[in-house]
Amino acid sequence: MRVLLLLSDNSAPYRSFSQTLSQSLPPSFRFLQMQAGEASSTTGPVDLVVAIGMKATEAALNSSNGPVLGVMIHQRGYESLLESLPPQKAGKETSAIYLNQPWERQLDFLQATLPNHLRVGLLHSPDTHLELPGLRKSFTERGLTLIAQPVRSPDLLFPALDDLLNKTDVLLTIPDNAIYNTSNVRNILLTSYQHKVPLIGISQAYVNAGALCAIFSTPEQLAAQTGAALVYFARNKRLPEPHYPDLYVIALNNQVARSLGINLPSPEEIRERMNKAREGRR
Repeated sequence: MRVLLLLSDNSAPYRSFSQTLSQSLPPSFRFLQMQAGEASSTTGPVDLVVAIGMKATEAALNSSNGPVLGVMIHQRGYESLLESLPPQKAGKETSAIYLNQPWERQLDFLQATLPNHLRVGLLHSPDTHLELPGLRKSFTERGLTLIAQPVRSPDLLFPALDDLLNKTDVLLTIPDNAIYNTSNVRNILLTSYQHKVPLIGISQAYVNAGALCAIFSTPEQLAAQTGAALVYFARNKRLPEPHYPDLYVIALNNQVARSLGINLPSPEEIRERMNKAREGRR
C-alpha cells in the first residue's frame, strides 16, 4: 500500500511522527513523504494520504482525490475544515486522530491532580466555538464550577485574565492560538503565577515554561495509533472513525508546586486516580 505522508512543515514533532510511523509498519506499506505546498505530481498515485498538522490536512482535503487521514490536529479545526469544503469535495473519505485530549480525560486529570481546586477558569476567543452549556453541565456534575471568560480582541486579553484569576482556583488552557501563542504564553504564565493560581498546560513546553502540570500525547504515541489505523484501512478498505488520542503523558512541575504551596501526587498516583474515575463511570 502506498501512503503519502504530507507534513505541514519540517518541524521536529512532525518529523518525529513521520519517522516513528514509517518505521513501525511492515514493508508492505510503502511511504512517500513531502511537505504541504510541494508539487504532488512527483509522488504518483497513492492509496491514502496521512496529513500531519492543520496546514497539511487543509491542503490534502482540497487537493487529494483519495482518502485522507488528518493527524496531530485539533478536533474543532478538523471539523471547521470539513465544513468549509466545496460541495465537490464534501463526500470524500476522511478521518482524523486528534491532538487534543477529550474533555472527560482533562477533567479526570484536573480532579486527580488538584482535588480541592473547584473553581476552574478558562479563557476563550470567538474562534474556539466552545459548546459552553454542555461543558458547564459536565463541570457541575463533577462538583466543579466553570468560569469561562471570553476574550474578544487581543488588547483585552490581560484585563480579562486579571479578572478571571481573581475568581478562580486554577486556570485550564485550551488550544486557542488567538490567546495562547508565542507572544502571550510567558506573560499569561507569569500573571497566573503572580495571582498564585496554578495553570494547567497542554504540552511539555508549557510545563517547562512554568505551568504546574499538563496532559498531552507525544508524536510517537500518535504515530503508534496512526499505524493501527493504517492497518485497519489496509484490511477493511475504509478509515476508522475520528478518534482522540489513546495514549497520553502526564508532566508535573514540582518547583512551581512548591512555590505555590501545592502538594502534588506522583504521576503514577494521578494516573491511578484517573483510571478509577473512568472505571467508576462504566
